[in-house]
Amino acid sequence: MATNLAIDDNLIEEARILGKHRTKKAVVTEALQEYIQRRKQIDILNIFSTISYDKDYDYKKQRKVK
Repeated sequence: MATNLAIDDNLIEEARILGKHRTKKAVVTEALQEYIQRRKQIDILNIFSTISYDKDYDYKKQRKVK
């Protein structure tokens, strides 16, 4: 899907050089992948604060069960 975006050429060029990419498309693709990955990580971190743990759970005892 072809998309036209007005992106600052200086930003694209700096990202291309830093990322050692050959094309602008490669820069934008990697940037979007990193953005998505970071957002998913934030969602996972938010989930950790919603999980309640059983204070009486003995994980060492559970390991001995075979």
